[in-house]
Amino acid sequence: MSLTRADFLRLTRNLACGACLGSLFGRGASGAEPSASAGPDGGESLRRAKQSYEFAENWLADFMAELDAEVDAATRVRLFEACGRGCYRRHPFKQAIAAEGRGDLDRLLGAYRRNFNIERVGDVVHIWYGDHCYCPAAQGRPARRGDLQCECTKATHQAIFEEALGRRPRADIAESIRRGGKTCHIRIYLS
Repeated sequence: MSLTRADFLRLTRNLACGACLGSLFGRGASGAEPSASAGPDGGESLRRAKQSYEFAENWLADFMAELDAEVDAATRVRLFEACGRGCYRRHPFKQAIAAEGRGDLDRLLGAYRRNFNIERVGDVVHIWYGDHCYCPAAQGRPARRGDLQCECTKATHQAIFEEALGRRPRADIAESIRRGGKTCHIRIYLS
C-alpha cells in the first residue's frame, strides 16, 4: 500500500473529525452512552452524529488493520510521528508550552508542569500521564501490544522540545497504557 503525503494528510484529517465526533457523541473514555434527551429535532441530530461516529470508528479500525498488514513497521512509525507533530501544530496549549520555554529548559519544564507530570533526572526528562489514554483518536480502539498510537504522543513531546530548544531530541516510550502498562511514560533525552 502506498500513500502520498497529501492522501495521508487528507485521511488523518477525516479520522480526527471522526474521533472528535466520538468524544462528543459516542462512548467516551468512561464507556458511557451519551444521554438521549431529544432536542428540537426529536434527537435526529444526535442519531446522525452517532451514526457518523460509528462509521468513522469502523473505518478507522479497517484502516489500522490494513496499515498493519500492508505497511512496514518503520513507515507506520513515521506516519504516527507525523500525526504527533500535527497534533502539536493543532493545539495552541502545546505551542504555548514551547513558546514559554523557548531557549530555557527550566522555563520549559515549568510551562509543562501546568498540564503534565514532568521531572528531569540528569539528562533525561520524564513525562507521565495518568491511568488512561487521553487521545480521542485512540479511545475507540482496543489497546494492544506494540500499539503505535504512542508514537504519536512521543512525537508531540519531541515537537514541543524541538520548538523550545531549537533541536529535536531523541525520545522513547518507557511505558504505555495502550501497550499494557499502568501509565504512559515518555522519556526525552537532552544529550
